[in-house]
Amino acid sequence: MLRAVLIALILTLPLAPAQTPEHATGQTSAPAASSGQNSAQEPPAEAGNESPLIRVPVRVVEAPVTVIDKHGDYVDGLQPQDFKLYDNDKEQNIHVDVSFQPISMVIAIQASDQIEGILPKINKVGSLIQPMLIGDQGEAAVLAFDHRFRVMQDFTSDSAKIETAIKKITPGSRTSRLTDAVDESVRMLRSRPANRRRILLIISEVRDHGSEGKVRDTLMDVQVNNVSVYGVDISRMMAGLTSPPVPPRPDTLPPAMTPLPNEPSTPTTVWQATGGQGNSMQFMPILVEIFKDSKAIFIDNPVEVYAKGSGGDQVSFAKQRGLEDAIHNIGREIHSQYIITYHPNNLQEGGFHQIEVDVNRAAVKVRTRPGYWMASVK
Repeated sequence: MLRAVLIALILTLPLAPAQTPEHATGQTSAPAASSGQNSAQEPPAEAGNESPLIRVPVRVVEAPVTVIDKHGDYVDGLQPQDFKLYDNDKEQNIHVDVSFQPISMVIAIQASDQIEGILPKINKVGSLIQPMLIGDQGEAAVLAFDHRFRVMQDFTSDSAKIETAIKKITPGSRTSRLTDAVDESVRMLRSRPANRRRILLIISEVRDHGSEGKVRDTLMDVQVNNVSVYGVDISRMMAGLTSPPVPPRPDTLPPAMTPLPNEPSTPTTVWQATGGQGNSMQFMPILVEIFKDSKAIFIDNPVEVYAKGSGGDQVSFAKQRGLEDAIHNIGREIHSQYIITYHPNNLQEGGFHQIEVDVNRAAVKVRTRPGYWMASVK
C-alpha cells in the first residue's frame, strides 16, 4: 500500500526541463613554441547527450616569407602554387596569403640614460610609422622601457597620436630591460585580432641590462604568438659617446679569475664574438641550444635572436638619416612578404622543427623563420 502511494506522488510531480549544455568558446594554450590558437565554437549538444564538451586546440604555424632576386629587389606577383613548405623535411598543406594583411605593431623604444644623446633623433621618427610601416589599415602602440615600462600610447590608427607619443619619450634610469620589454610587447600583441599581422619593432641597443626573463622563454613566447620581430639597433659606439659617464668600478677579481689571452675558441664564443652575424643555417645550432637550455649560453645580442628566430630582421644606424632609412627598409620588406600558414602534419615529432620554403623561381633568395621548438603530441 505504501509503495503505491509513493508511486502516485512521483507521477504527480512536474517534470523539470532538460538542460542543454551551453556553447563553449575557448582558446587553448598549446605547448608548442610554433603554434597559435583560434577560438573554436562547439556545436549545440543533442538532447539527452551527456558527453562533456571537448575543446580541441588548433595549432597554426605562421611563416612570413621574403623573396629577393639576384639584384636585391623584392619579388612580387608570386601565386600560392609557387610555394612549397617543408617542416622537418615533410611537405605541408599550406595556405599562402598574397594579399595585404592589416598590421598590429608595438614600437618598443629604449628610454634609458645611456641613449640620452640619441633619443632626440628617435623622437623625430613618429611621422614615418603610418606611411612606411603600418599603412592605412594598421595600428600601433608605443612602449618606452628602462627599468620600467611606460605605455606612451595604446593601439591606435591615429598617426598624430603615434607621433606625439614618440616625441614625449624622455630618458630615465640606467637599466635597460630589453628581454622583459619584448615579453611585455608580446603580451600587448596577444590581445589583437587573429586576422592581423603581429609585429614588434625594437629601437634600442642590443644589450640587456636587468631583465628578469630568459631569452629562451621569451623567444618561445614570440613564436607561440606568431610575432615577427624587427630590430633597429643603436650603435654602441654612438651610445657610449653620448651617454653620461659612469664612475669606474674597482676590479675586485683576484688574478686567478682574470680571463687569459688567446683562450681557445668554441662555436659559442665565435658566434658571440661575431655578433651572431651569418645566415640562418649558421644561426641554427645556437638556436637549438637556446631551446634545449642544456647549458649556459651568454647571449650578447638578444635582439638578433628574436629577429632571426621569428623571421624578422635587424639593422643598425648611427645618424638621423640612417634611422629613417632603416624604418623605410623594414617597411618595404613587411609589405613585400608572403604569409604562409599551416597546421603541422607531424605534431608527434618533439624537439626543434626546421622550416624550409621553396619558391618556383630561379636565382632567388628566400628568407623565413628558421623553425620552432615544440613538445611531441601523441
